[in-house]
Amino acid sequence: MLQIGFWKRLFIWGLVALGLLLALPNAFYTRVEQSNDAVAAIEAGADTPENQALAGQWPEWLPSSLVNLGLDLRGGAHLLAEVQVTDVYDSRLQASWPEIRDALRPERATVGTIRLQDSPAGTLRIRIGEASGMPEALQIVRGLARPVQTLTGAGSTDIVASGQGDIITVTLSDAEKQATDERTMQQSLEIVRRRIDEVGTREPTIQRQGADRILIQVPGIGSAAELKALLGTTAQLTFNPVVTRTTDENASAGPGEKLVPSLDEQGVFYVIETAAVVSGEDLVDAQPAFDQNGGPAVNFRFDSTGARRFGDYTAENIGSPFAIVLDDEVVSAPVIQSHIPGGSGIITGRFTVEQTTKLAVLLRAGALPAKMNFLEERTIGPELGQDSIEAGKLATGVAFAGVLIFMMLSYGLFGVFANIALIINIAIIFGLLSTIGATLTLPGIAGIVLTVGMAVDANVLVFERIREELKSARGPARAIELGYEKALSAILDANITTFITAVILFVMGSGPVRGFAITLGLGIVTSVFTAVYVTRLMVVMWYDRRRPKQIEV
Repeated sequence: MLQIGFWKRLFIWGLVALGLLLALPNAFYTRVEQSNDAVAAIEAGADTPENQALAGQWPEWLPSSLVNLGLDLRGGAHLLAEVQVTDVYDSRLQASWPEIRDALRPERATVGTIRLQDSPAGTLRIRIGEASGMPEALQIVRGLARPVQTLTGAGSTDIVASGQGDIITVTLSDAEKQATDERTMQQSLEIVRRRIDEVGTREPTIQRQGADRILIQVPGIGSAAELKALLGTTAQLTFNPVVTRTTDENASAGPGEKLVPSLDEQGVFYVIETAAVVSGEDLVDAQPAFDQNGGPAVNFRFDSTGARRFGDYTAENIGSPFAIVLDDEVVSAPVIQSHIPGGSGIITGRFTVEQTTKLAVLLRAGALPAKMNFLEERTIGPELGQDSIEAGKLATGVAFAGVLIFMMLSYGLFGVFANIALIINIAIIFGLLSTIGATLTLPGIAGIVLTVGMAVDANVLVFERIREELKSARGPARAIELGYEKALSAILDANITTFITAVILFVMGSGPVRGFAITLGLGIVTSVFTAVYVTRLMVVMWYDRRRPKQIEV
């Protein structure tokens, strides 16, 4: 009849206990948050008595993961920025001028003098002394064109050159403009993310919207003005000589040297010379490419000043490693194989295509590639967030109380079992949210309120089935067993369809919609678990203890 094995019972109660344990830190939110911040500060080197005292507020052996509060609950800054992607076209074309000039110089006898002219936005105009040499000049300039490194731009080149009279006009091709726009947005997103991550904010929202806009929401930051100032900070990119490579984090650095960690190699450190040969200010571009053997690599190019310094250094240090340092972390440390003149080079190694793409983005992430115009900015105070939390608590509490009273009045003792399972259900939801590091927003609270109502639906189906079986003159044990068996398919069908909807909302939505989808989806999973297993186990344990001849549901 009603039988649940010992090990199955132990497993069910173990999962319940684990969920309650994971949810526990949220009951002491402020204390745990202060402790976590203090621990992070100590690990970063700020081992002060104040931080030690704050870190001791929460035992180390207990879970310390919290549900992150979104912008609408915690307060913070909201920005909608428009990236001026067209600004990059001019810088790209201006950077190509030295290369074009150097390519035309050997043909001065044919093309005459070579002079850069004032050019409208998005174009590069070059005057040659001999109009009769225009065909030769165009052939040389077009020979400098490079293939566009995108799937949509396959077969296209990056520049288009045309001539009229003694004026050569160079523009970016449509395919290159699209590729440049995409790279500019990726670079802008990467820089914004790196800048914001530096201040240690929790769960910022950084999303691309449309072709040229970025949505930035940072909970916990003081104001939108503070966030704008933060985004104006320039990343520090340098190219430094390598003294040695080590795994000793306490390795001593000599005068004029410093120890920096590797970005991607855990436990690896480099001793580099403090004085940089060239910096990110001299870097014009970096793009993913392929080396002569077909392996993934990264091409980079400096401006004229950086090219000269880089060329002189590589000529004098063949066979020596050369560190590319981004924000005091070594991105890559290739060995100089030969003299690299002209300000361009290639970084090779055991890279994947994804790694070279990421590396190229990091190399370009020295500064924002284009100006950002802020179309919308809002500062949400913590008081408003606290008001939202209190409103959410009230709504959840009212819904919770209403469901508890209804279930108890409708189903008596079985309703009490369902109510206990409901409390466990909500706790497990918070435990899961804490574990996965999800962000709770107002729509997320709405998802939890909805879950409170939906959580008892499965129990209602079971209890109504038990009532029907009791009316068929079945014994209590058999009625309970058949009630759960016959209601299971309906429970699964109803919850699976709702779960599919939650998945679609998560995949297709963004921001608050995703927050709602996460809480709804987790609520469905935990509701099925508590209804099918926890409530049933409580009923079975009660029946085994009392063995009633009759039951009322």
